[in-house]
Amino acid sequence: MSSRRGSTSVVLPSGQTLPSYTRSSEDDDGLPHATKKKMADHLRKYESLFTLTPQRMRIIVEAFKESLELGLSKHGQVVPMIPTYVFGWPSGKETGKYLAVDLGGTNLRVCLVTLEGEGKFEITQSKYRLSEEQKQEDGQKLFDFCAECLKAFIDSNIEAGVIEKDVILPLGFTFSYPCSQDRIDHGVLIRWTKGFGAPNTEGHDVVAMFRQSLAKHSVPADVVALTCDTTGTLIASHYVNPKTRIACIFGTGCNAAYMERVSDIPKIAQLGIDPNAEIAINCEWGAFDSFEHENLPRTKYDIIIDESSNKPGEQAFEKLISGRYLGEILRLIICELIDEGVLFLGQNTYKIEIPYSFDTAFLSLMESDPTDELLMIIGIFSHFFALETTLAERQFFRALAKLVARRAARLSACGIAAIVSKMGYLDEGCYVGADGSLYNKYPMFAERIHEGLQDIFGDKGKNIVTYHAEDGSGIGSAIVAAMTKARRDAGIYPNL
Repeated sequence: MSSRRGSTSVVLPSGQTLPSYTRSSEDDDGLPHATKKKMADHLRKYESLFTLTPQRMRIIVEAFKESLELGLSKHGQVVPMIPTYVFGWPSGKETGKYLAVDLGGTNLRVCLVTLEGEGKFEITQSKYRLSEEQKQEDGQKLFDFCAECLKAFIDSNIEAGVIEKDVILPLGFTFSYPCSQDRIDHGVLIRWTKGFGAPNTEGHDVVAMFRQSLAKHSVPADVVALTCDTTGTLIASHYVNPKTRIACIFGTGCNAAYMERVSDIPKIAQLGIDPNAEIAINCEWGAFDSFEHENLPRTKYDIIIDESSNKPGEQAFEKLISGRYLGEILRLIICELIDEGVLFLGQNTYKIEIPYSFDTAFLSLMESDPTDELLMIIGIFSHFFALETTLAERQFFRALAKLVARRAARLSACGIAAIVSKMGYLDEGCYVGADGSLYNKYPMFAERIHEGLQDIFGDKGKNIVTYHAEDGSGIGSAIVAAMTKARRDAGIYPNL
C-alpha cells in the first residue's frame, strides 16, 4: 500500500464529511493498474463522444427554436411553452407588503417581502422542513400544514409590529410542479415531481385547495398569483437588473422563462388579449427532444440512464444537463471500464456499481482539486468506494468529469441561444438571470456556457451575459403578486 500521511476533511453539500489524504509516495501498491498511455487512449474515445462542435451546436439551436415555436402555436406539445398570465415586466415602482409561500422539494418557505421601488426590497422569512410522510399523505392535509405555518409566521410578525393586525395581505404562491393554468390564480396539478406523491391533488386546482386551508385556519392572506420558481426568477431579476430578458434554472432540474409577444402565441389567440401585450412564458424546456430523440447527441450511457429512469423517453434535455444525472454518467463509464478489465483489477468494486452512488458533487470536487497528486480524488475513491487509484487514473477521472460537465454547459448554452435567436436579442445583447446548484456551485459552469454562446454566435455571443439571478420563489413571487393586484385593480384582463 502507498504510505499515507496526514488527513484533512472536506464537507460535501449532502453534509457528509470527506477525508482527504496526503501521499508521501506514488509507490506501486501491488495491484494491476492502467498505465498512463492506456488511459490516454481511452480518453480520446470519450473526447469524441462527449465533445460538441460549434457546427453541431448550431444545428441543435435551430431544432430547439422550432420546438419552442411549436409549443407556442399548439397545446400539448413536447416543450409545452406555458403562458403564465404574468403580463409584461415589473415597472420597478411596485411597493408595499406581500406574502410569498414556496412549496419546494425539501422545505416550505414563507416570506414577507416589503417592496420599496427602484429595485429595492426587504425580506423576512422562515423555513419549515417537509417530512417524507407529509409529501405522501393526503393533499388537503399538505395544504393545511402550509396554512398553519403561514399563520404562525404572520402571528409572530404581528407581535413584532411588522404586520398590522386585521390587514389581509396579497400572497404569491410559488408551486414549481407542472400545472395547467387558464388564469393566474388557478392551476390544475398535472403530476407531482421531486418525490411528492400526495393523493387527491393531481387533477385538482391547487389554489382552491390552498384557499380552503387558509379559510379553515383563518389566515389573513389572499392568494392573488400562482407562479413557478423560473417565472419568479425572471421577474425578480428584471426588477433588480432591467436588462434581464431570460431566466434559467440549472440545478437538479432545468428550465427557462422569458417574455413573449402575445401576437406570437397563436394558441391563446381566442382569449382576445391585445396582440402587442407581452406575457411571460414558462418553457419547461427539460422536455426538449423527448420521445423522438432526433437532435441531442445521446451516448449509450445517456440511453441507459433514460431507459432505467422512472419516466423513460421523457425529459431528454434535462437528462443530459441536470445535476441529478452527471455523476451517474461518469459512474457508468467507470463501470464499463471495470467490465473491460481496464480499471481496479483485483479490487472489490461493488460500491461503485450501485446506481446513483457517484454524486455530481464528486465531479465538482474532482475538477476543483488544487493538488498535483489529486489528493481530493484519492479521498473520494478510497472513502466512498474503498478503491485505490494511481495518479494516471485520477487524471483520467478528472478529464472525464470535465468532458461530462462541459457538454452539459454547452448544451445549456444551446437552450439560451435558441431563445436569444428567436427573440432577436443578439445585437442589442441581454442579461440572463441564472440559478440552481450547477450554475452556482459547479466550477467553470458559467464560463463554459459563455464559451458555448461564443461558439454558436461568434464574437457577438459576448453580448449575452449570464449572472446569479435574484431569488425567484420569494422576491419574484411577491413582485408577481404586486403586478397582478395592480393589473386587476385597474380592470385589465380581470379574468386572467
